[in-house]
Amino acid sequence: MSNTRDTAPHRTILPLPEPQHPPITEIDARKAKAPARFELKPPKDAGAPNVVFILIDNMGFGDPGCFGGPIDMPAFGRLARGGLRYNNMHTAPVCSPTRVALLTGRNSHSANMGGVAEMGTAFPGMNCVRPNAITPLAEVLRLNGYGTAMFGKSHELPPWELSVSGPMDRWPAHSGFDKFYGFLQGESDLYSPALYDGVTRIPTPRTPDYHVSTDITDQAIRWVRTQQSLTPDKPFFIYYAAAGTHDPHHVPKQWIDKYKGKFDQGWDKLREETLARQIKLGTVPPNTRLAPMPEVVKPWNSFKPEEQRVLAREMEVYAGMAEHTDYEIGRLVQAIEDLGELDNTLIVWIAGDNGGSPFGGPIGSFNQLASFNGVPETMENLLRHIDDLGGPHASGHYAMPWGQASCTPMVGGQGHATFSSTRNATVIHWPKGIKAQGELRSQFQHVIDLAPTVLEAAGLPEPTVVNGIAQRPIEGRSLLNTFDDAKAKSRHAIQYFEYGGNRAIYQDGWYATTLHKAFWEAAPRAAFENDTWELYNAEEDFSLTNDLAAKHPEKLEALKALFLTEAVKYQVLPLDDRVLERFNAAVAGRPDLMGPRTSLTLYEGMIGLSENAFINMKNRSYTITAELDIPKGGAEGVIIAHGGHTGGWSLYVKKGHAKFVYNWFGREIYEVAAPTPLPTGPVTLRWEFIYDGGKKPGAGGRGDMFIDGEQVTSGRIDRTIPFFTGTEPADVGMDDLTPVTRDYVAYDNKFTGTIRKIVIGVGPVDEAFDPPLEWNGVG
Repeated sequence: MSNTRDTAPHRTILPLPEPQHPPITEIDARKAKAPARFELKPPKDAGAPNVVFILIDNMGFGDPGCFGGPIDMPAFGRLARGGLRYNNMHTAPVCSPTRVALLTGRNSHSANMGGVAEMGTAFPGMNCVRPNAITPLAEVLRLNGYGTAMFGKSHELPPWELSVSGPMDRWPAHSGFDKFYGFLQGESDLYSPALYDGVTRIPTPRTPDYHVSTDITDQAIRWVRTQQSLTPDKPFFIYYAAAGTHDPHHVPKQWIDKYKGKFDQGWDKLREETLARQIKLGTVPPNTRLAPMPEVVKPWNSFKPEEQRVLAREMEVYAGMAEHTDYEIGRLVQAIEDLGELDNTLIVWIAGDNGGSPFGGPIGSFNQLASFNGVPETMENLLRHIDDLGGPHASGHYAMPWGQASCTPMVGGQGHATFSSTRNATVIHWPKGIKAQGELRSQFQHVIDLAPTVLEAAGLPEPTVVNGIAQRPIEGRSLLNTFDDAKAKSRHAIQYFEYGGNRAIYQDGWYATTLHKAFWEAAPRAAFENDTWELYNAEEDFSLTNDLAAKHPEKLEALKALFLTEAVKYQVLPLDDRVLERFNAAVAGRPDLMGPRTSLTLYEGMIGLSENAFINMKNRSYTITAELDIPKGGAEGVIIAHGGHTGGWSLYVKKGHAKFVYNWFGREIYEVAAPTPLPTGPVTLRWEFIYDGGKKPGAGGRGDMFIDGEQVTSGRIDRTIPFFTGTEPADVGMDDLTPVTRDYVAYDNKFTGTIRKIVIGVGPVDEAFDPPLEWNGVG
């Protein structure tokens, strides 16, 4: 077996060309000599390290214990002691842009992912369609002989491509990963996720103690063991995109109880304690000050004792979830060590794809879907469900002040173009390639620097042509020079940040930023041209507390001009500060799988239809007409449902009677049931909803039920979901994942009759989609 490979310079054109052999003229195979077999292998003299990217979701700089935070993360700490801690690594302000930047080495707007995928518009930079001129790192490594696999959360697909109709070019399994196991949307119920293996929707495993973090770790361990067993000389690239610590905050109770009482002091005191530990550990300079909390944050002592109890429990849930996530990642690291591969595995672990989340609102939430739909949480509801937080019946999020504490010593959090949102604790571990152990690195870096770092470590050139398409140059700069030189100069001198009109620019230690709209505010603070900018010397002011705008106005103006230059260069313009409006495809100007259609025909077995691949039934009248065959003895089960226990609707049969249930965020359940059983044989069941309308989205209406054209019952639904039904899909013939109603059980509610077809018809949307909501956002 020959080791036929192109030399490194020729690897700029991928795939590598197969060698051409002269024609064989010998007739007898016994006398002929076969040509050498062509193989893909990384350059031999480069050491070809395995590579593991680990990304935790929605975690702030002030959380991990080895950086001074209050959360015990032993696996993260172990790698920090054996490798390097980076305290000046930056992400994008929100989820999808960070992930695309990490996996491509290009700025998020260059890859057309300037915001979360569900908020795509028609503009370059924000249309969510990664161009073919940007090939992901996984595909570059695969075409150079690596085995590649991804486990966990992908939030990088244009919403209209999330269906069996595709196209699937940007699905993980078609973006360089030989193996993908996880979920595709921005968040998921961690006890009942919508899972994909490659491009195939698979049932959620039915075990009493199921949790997706354990599942994806089991899958990752199984894959790497098998890959190394079959091809021990083949390096691997694993991208482990953790489900934690994004909402809903789901974790087994024993992990929550580990933190019982540890946050009773409240967020104000917690920030002080964290900063003291950070200074002691040296992860922040000794002169670092706490940035003042936003005025919207209430002091801890302003809450009553029983309110403090539920607020502290929210943080206990989050901390337990973080440690549980660390434990699962630690199992993967241990499996790699057991294979004898840890020394030559370059592990990059980023504790957060942005800063702590402010989306829980002032007091947190028991049902985050309600919050995303503009329905405020109440303290009474939280107190009623305090023991459910973290469990399968909850879908919660901690209060925004905990998100601020998560960013200690900074403030702001996810979605803000400031270091609170973009500075994330990072550990790099590679014993064979890094001599230093337990040291700190403070050079300015960005996630776009990690792809070129991997290529340099593997001795691979940046490709200029992939599959015949000229490539846009990588925009990051390798940080390999920092591995063994604490004083090495950062190769990354300039970096812009932008999300929703919040923007910033970094240049050689100077940092200018403007908060156009805080995520707890209902409207922008000013027009773009009138935004107030701040100026900081980031090398001297770690937590950005000393605004130098008035002292150095000329420097500020120069940086503002530089931002515009970078914004044009990387497709950041035009700025767009719309939030919920952009979740509506017609308003945002992006494609919609349904387009202008007013009806959708569905058939039995169509399950897992995401909200963006399903007809919009919100804020309008609609009909559901189901053509059924009912066997002798009657039928049971779900005919069609959309949503889950956090909110949605279901048309089903119980004890032979047709029923329609509307679940308004678990707070109000509306039920309309036929008084007589469905007849046997062919039956047409029709549900009609006549929307009340009005200026406010989410109004109620009247529901009428018909059997074979005859109205049999009617009922009121006083409120409806205005904007999002969430990540739980629509299903025909069953209610997959969590059930909309407790009138039937999860995973065992399949319709026992026959569904010939279902036709959904919708009327016009009653009111314009223009919600002035607070506490909004997603990612």
